[in-house]
Amino acid sequence: MPVTDEAIDKIKTMIVSGELTPGARLPKEADLAARLGLSRNSLREAIKALSLIRILDVRQGDGTYVTSLEPNLLLDALAFVVDFHRDDTVLEFLEVRRILEPAAAAMAARVMSDEEIAAAAAVLDALPEDATLEELIANDLEFHRLIALGSGNQVLCSLVEGISGPTTRARIWRGITEEGAVQRTRQQHRAILDAIAGRRPDLAHAWTTVHVAGVEEWLRGMLGSGSALPPALDADIGRQRPGRQSPSA
Repeated sequence: MPVTDEAIDKIKTMIVSGELTPGARLPKEADLAARLGLSRNSLREAIKALSLIRILDVRQGDGTYVTSLEPNLLLDALAFVVDFHRDDTVLEFLEVRRILEPAAAAMAARVMSDEEIAAAAAVLDALPEDATLEELIANDLEFHRLIALGSGNQVLCSLVEGISGPTTRARIWRGITEEGAVQRTRQQHRAILDAIAGRRPDLAHAWTTVHVAGVEEWLRGMLGSGSALPPALDADIGRQRPGRQSPSA
């Protein structure tokens, strides 16, 4: 095992065993290196690596601390990795969304509070009929975030948010090019929320599956016909109007 990997593994063992708890300060570098049988250089490299994935927090002039280890913090690294996706993997991200988001909606139908449901409804109600594409995108992402949050499972919520990014461009392009995408999106969002408010997990799961699968099937058709997603849509955001311009799941 490489020396740095060994150092990482030993620090991880201290955390997993409970010797170092969330928020705890690590011993001084010289003391910790001697205790673990490591060189100070290897220890520094391990600390640097663990800080990059949000397990440790290096505070200049203060010391190094274990972070809160909350799922949303640790899964931030997922978003970093996801940013390196290629267009030919977008379908795979959509497939994962089709698995995770219906499950989140079903869980939300069981445990989401009335106040949280009202907040999600307010997001949908706040979207004007003449919304710009930028407004539609923001509204779509916020609605899906609130439903995932309403599942009550922080890990699931973080995963849903993490994999949402790579599918955004496909969702925008579908909204721009496919007739009726805006209206369908609005209707499906409302149907999902109504199922959650009605405490119907099966119905919430079904509507969310239909909702996400719509983009997936559209993209399969696009790629099957030899079409490709445009490299950038920044110029479209903010100037397009609804009717054929919105994210579609």
